[in-house]
Amino acid sequence: MADDPGLPAVWRPRTTRLVAYTTAGVIVLGMVVLAVVVAPQFKLFDRVLMVAFGAAVAWVLHMLARCRVSADESGLTVVNAFNTRRLEWPEVVDVSMSTGDPWPTLDLADGTSLGAMGINGAEKTLAARQLAELRALLHTRGEAPDPA
Repeated sequence: MADDPGLPAVWRPRTTRLVAYTTAGVIVLGMVVLAVVVAPQFKLFDRVLMVAFGAAVAWVLHMLARCRVSADESGLTVVNAFNTRRLEWPEVVDVSMSTGDPWPTLDLADGTSLGAMGINGAEKTLAARQLAELRALLHTRGEAPDPA
């Protein structure tokens, strides 16, 4: 709907991304420097493995940093560290996040639940705003009755 200014919307953590990408850069740079300055008894294969290890760690950190929740006209896309799930609005019954939870949980119509790592509970103010926006969209777009 063109009259809904809240769509499309994307929620993602800020601090997690900053820390993950900074750490990945430091690790890759450190492994490259280490591969160059390491003692001569380490052969080329060993040096390549050092850099490959740094790249593997950077890839895992990238997978954690890419987490997000996107909303559009037809539903939600939840991108977690190692999986992505597309949900239509009627599939999502509710969203909840208790104090201290690392991320919100989406309650689904089939009785299962799905963590939404794109909203990071450690960023309390940002997470509260993002959760409120998601909850408002869910109650506007979803088929679940308003709890009020």
